[in-house]
Amino acid sequence: MNGASAASAVNGYTRTAVALHWVVALIVFGSFPLGLYMVDLPLSPWKLKLYSWHKWAGVTVFMLALVRLAWRTAHPAPPPAAGVPAWQRRAASATHVLLYLLLLVIPLTGWLMSSAKGFQTVYFGIVPLPDLLPKDKALGDALALVHRSLNYLLATLVVVHMGAALKHHLVDRDETLARMLPFLRKRAESP
Repeated sequence: MNGASAASAVNGYTRTAVALHWVVALIVFGSFPLGLYMVDLPLSPWKLKLYSWHKWAGVTVFMLALVRLAWRTAHPAPPPAAGVPAWQRRAASATHVLLYLLLLVIPLTGWLMSSAKGFQTVYFGIVPLPDLLPKDKALGDALALVHRSLNYLLATLVVVHMGAALKHHLVDRDETLARMLPFLRKRAESP
């Protein structure tokens, strides 16, 4: 490992961690508005297709979240930027734990809801996933509310997460954001 790579590994996230972060972020950014849009559509082949895409995205996020957790276990996060107050470090840790938890629980609630409503999840139209619950309309409706509420919580946490990253970059002018956007680090290191 050359000097630049060693410094990057110590001060930033691994390329794998960065890639997983942004792939999951892109899927979540696409799935949330898709979920909002599709819910109120009248029943049609188009609505069913959108629901399938939304489910595929959810299953993918769930699997990538598991990969991210495994990667994070083997490759711990870098230490916080110098000078970050203890309360901000605790808030960041709590936010990250909640984000990981939601990235696992939200797809599960969607899968449970689909099962309870009698709609099997077939990943990419190829791999049928087992129904986790028997058909039960009342339970399906309750799970829909839970799924929706958790998604709004996720959206709120994502906004807080992005706001904190921008605050670190624009106000504190530390390397927090550059650790997830390596091109910012290169610009900051340029003479």
